[in-house]
Amino acid sequence: MELLKPGDTVGIVSPSHVADRAEYHSYARGLEKLGLQVRLGENIDKDTWGYVAGARERADDFNAMVRDGAVKMVFFGGGQGAVDLLPLLDYQAIRRSPKLYLSYSDGTSILDAIYAKTGIVTYYGQTPALYGGVSPYDLGQFTAHFLRGGPAAHTPGGPWRTIAGGRCQGCLLGGYLVNFALSLGSPHFPFPRDKKYILFLEESERFHSVPDAGIFLSYIEQHPLMEQVTGLLFGHYADPVPPALLDLLRRLGERRSIPVAYCGDFGHGPRHAILPIGREACLDAGGQTLRFL
Repeated sequence: MELLKPGDTVGIVSPSHVADRAEYHSYARGLEKLGLQVRLGENIDKDTWGYVAGARERADDFNAMVRDGAVKMVFFGGGQGAVDLLPLLDYQAIRRSPKLYLSYSDGTSILDAIYAKTGIVTYYGQTPALYGGVSPYDLGQFTAHFLRGGPAAHTPGGPWRTIAGGRCQGCLLGGYLVNFALSLGSPHFPFPRDKKYILFLEESERFHSVPDAGIFLSYIEQHPLMEQVTGLLFGHYADPVPPALLDLLRRLGERRSIPVAYCGDFGHGPRHAILPIGREACLDAGGQTLRFL
C-alpha cells in the first residue's frame, strides 16, 4: 500500500452520523497542516432518515471516493448506521484501486468487510474529529502509519496490564466490540478461514456496561472464528478499569488458553492508536508488546 505524500487527497465521508460541515472544515484544516488536501463527501450533512443520510446517499459518497483516482485515503468516523452500506459498496472498485481506509467505532463494520472481501489492509483507531485539535500521540500514530513508512511495532502510550501471559502470532482483526460481534455470520464479513488471528477489541463504559461486554464477547467466543484466534488485546474501557472487566477477560483467556492483555492505547479513551486490520503481528502479552510483521 502506498503511503501518503504531500499534496495527496484525503476523502472524508460520514457513513454513521450527520456531519456538521463547518466543523468538518476545521478537521480538514488539521489534515491540511500535514500537507494533505481534503475532499468532503457531498452528502455528509444530510439527515434524510432523520438521524443520518439515506443508505444510498452515504454509499454514493463512499463509492465516489473509492473511484476517484486522486483520493488516496478514505477517512470516516463513528456513530450508527455504517452497516447499512455493506450491500452497496463497490468492492470490485475497492479491489482494483487499493487505498488507505481509516476509521473507528461504528466504522468497524466497513473496515472489516473491506478486508474480508478484498484482502486490502484497513486501519482502525481514528476519526476525522480528532484533527480539530489533534494530540501529539494521535498525530504521531497517523504520521508513523501513513507518512513515514509504517512502524515496526505499536508505540504504547501508557502501561499495559497482562491478564494471561504468553506470545502469539496471527493476522490482526477486530475493532469496536459490539460491531465486531454483530458482524460474525454476515455475508459481508467472509473472514478468511485459512488464517490465525489476534483479536483487538475495545468497548466503552459510556455506551455499554461490563455485562453487555460479556454478552458480546460470548457471541464471539461461541462463533467458529474463535478456533482461529491465538490471542486478544483489549483496548480502553474506562479509567480506572473495572475489576469485573479484567476478570471477564481473564476467564476468557483461561478457557481458550490464549494470551490476553489490556491497554488504554486505542478506543474511545484519550489515546487513539492505529491498528492495521489484516496485518500479520506478534503479541507478547507478558512483555506487553505488539510487533507488526
